[in-house]
Amino acid sequence: MAGEPRTTPEPGDDRTADAPLRGKVALVAGATRGAGRGIAVELGAAGATVYVTGRTTRTRRSEYDRAETIEDTADLVTAAGGRGIAVPTDHLEQDQVKALVDRIGAEQDGLDVLVNDIWGGEHLFGWDQPVWEHDLDKGLRLHRLAVETHAITSHFALPLLLRRPGGLHVEVTDGTADYNGVNYRNSFFYDLAKNSVLRMAFSLGHELGPRGATAVALTPGWMRSEIMLDAFGVTEENWRDALTDQPHFAISETPHYVGRAVAALAADPDVARFNGTSQSSGGLAQVYGFTDLDGSRPDAWRYLVEVQDTGKPADVTGYR
Repeated sequence: MAGEPRTTPEPGDDRTADAPLRGKVALVAGATRGAGRGIAVELGAAGATVYVTGRTTRTRRSEYDRAETIEDTADLVTAAGGRGIAVPTDHLEQDQVKALVDRIGAEQDGLDVLVNDIWGGEHLFGWDQPVWEHDLDKGLRLHRLAVETHAITSHFALPLLLRRPGGLHVEVTDGTADYNGVNYRNSFFYDLAKNSVLRMAFSLGHELGPRGATAVALTPGWMRSEIMLDAFGVTEENWRDALTDQPHFAISETPHYVGRAVAALAADPDVARFNGTSQSSGGLAQVYGFTDLDGSRPDAWRYLVEVQDTGKPADVTGYR
């Protein structure tokens, strides 16, 4: 699918609160499903042109072997009001990432938002498995997919982001810096990957800030991704049926919630105040006032600390 030339709004253009990102160009790396798809769609809903990448297309699947495709995501972006452009990309392959960025540069002459949401490690880590028992090949593969891909993409895409002042770079991870700093996250390799991404945003804040751009680490809460819903045997329509087995799932949120967090950051002229920091979808909802699709504002990480991790019975009163 070919892109179209970038259209920059003229003074007096009707860029309204409903489309604050009209004329902006975004790249969501890892947008096949989950948070990446939610982010891409919400950027589109705000009017942006969004390049969406991943390894699963309508003609070829990744090792996930799932039905979601980047073409589907691009169609959802366009239906939401933006322009979705699907570009099959393996972000471990430097030549493919360079070609992707060169294409965006040629078609749009710049990039306003870069989101690194590449993951691919769902089936590669063992829960509570110490490093000496963990499958080493799977652990190293997870690290390559979750960390090396982000570094490669940032290396090639950030010069394009810096062509104009005010660019935003978002590193999507699992857990805030405060939470991950004192909590063991599932296994050595998972913990290492998610904390590495947090540190990436911190480091990039030092490198991008003086050059007029902003880097932020962002985590969703307990997200009702396609894979999570399947794991509980429910759909988005009947997800509350899962509360019988896991009552704390009541704090969960859709992928659109973190998507709205990214859209709010991208539309904020004072976004530099968050440079180098760690943020959550629930925390930013309190700042910007957006809600999840059901009108609620789940604050999952505060809930985890104050309710779930302390062993209290599930009760989301005051947390969504």
